[in-house]
Amino acid sequence: MAYRLDVREQIKGTYLIIQKKYWDKENKKPKTKHHETLGYLHELQKQYPDLIAHFKEVVDQMNKDEKSSSKLTQEIDLSEKIPNETHTRYNMGYAVIMKIYHELELDRFFNNKARHEAFKFNTNSIMKLLTITRILHPVSKRNSYDYKDNFFERFDFELYDVYRALSHYSKIGMKCQRFISDQIKEKFGRSTKLMYFDVTNFHFEIDKTDELRKRGKEKNKRQDPIVQMAMAMDADGIPLYYKLFPGNTHDSKTFVPVFKDVCVRFNPGRVIAVADMGCTSSDNIYFLKGGDRDKRINGYVFSFSIRKSSEIFKKYVLRGCSATPKIENLILTYH
Repeated sequence: MAYRLDVREQIKGTYLIIQKKYWDKENKKPKTKHHETLGYLHELQKQYPDLIAHFKEVVDQMNKDEKSSSKLTQEIDLSEKIPNETHTRYNMGYAVIMKIYHELELDRFFNNKARHEAFKFNTNSIMKLLTITRILHPVSKRNSYDYKDNFFERFDFELYDVYRALSHYSKIGMKCQRFISDQIKEKFGRSTKLMYFDVTNFHFEIDKTDELRKRGKEKNKRQDPIVQMAMAMDADGIPLYYKLFPGNTHDSKTFVPVFKDVCVRFNPGRVIAVADMGCTSSDNIYFLKGGDRDKRINGYVFSFSIRKSSEIFKKYVLRGCSATPKIENLILTYH
């Protein structure tokens, strides 16, 4: 902003004013506005012989004062000690995560999906925190909230907002998966000719089961109810799609529903499916070889335990081997 002297002609005579220049943020262009009226020329000449030079000097001094007021001088006492409770450590590495987050335009997605909702909390800001902490410091939702002061990002929400936002995320979950997949394909490229499938589970420290949280084979051998999550990943190991199943669902029973959903929602074409022994079953192999309605023929690479298999299968696998095989778990090696 700057001040300037302006001369105007009126019916009663010539008069002087001081105008102030400023930047109009809404229209994005410079504008001027009236700041001070000095008076008519014939009246001012009685007080100031060279009034133009005088008021130009006044305007110059106003501009100098304006510049000096925008500067801040801070004194630092080098002998002063920082209190122990002062927070001085911040994480810098999350900037890489935020760069990818914004390249995928996830901020635009979450802001748009929350536009017509009744809640007031910022779902984009909450998702940023949950994404950062899940990668850098994987803990619970509560501990993630407690960790928020370690970043330069301003997370202006409460813990209960985090819990309330989860229902919204669940509602838009499928749209979010599709949006991320489209963004990855458009900006980085994505290969789905080879797809990896895996199943994991999450336990809940509750006494009673429900339709989703049921007792099953928990990965850490806990007795708590669990939820099964099956995931499909592309050839680069980047998640493409996931689906939740009741905790008592066997791993092999999740494969066909997830594969069908991937084909319908993402149209990957012919796929070579790669999965561990948990997804190995005759039904799944039959399905991949065309045993479904559209007769789509896909390839597969499934692991299978030779050590735990029948003698007939062992002889079939080891036929024609001149060396003595050594079988360890799921790996067949030759020496």
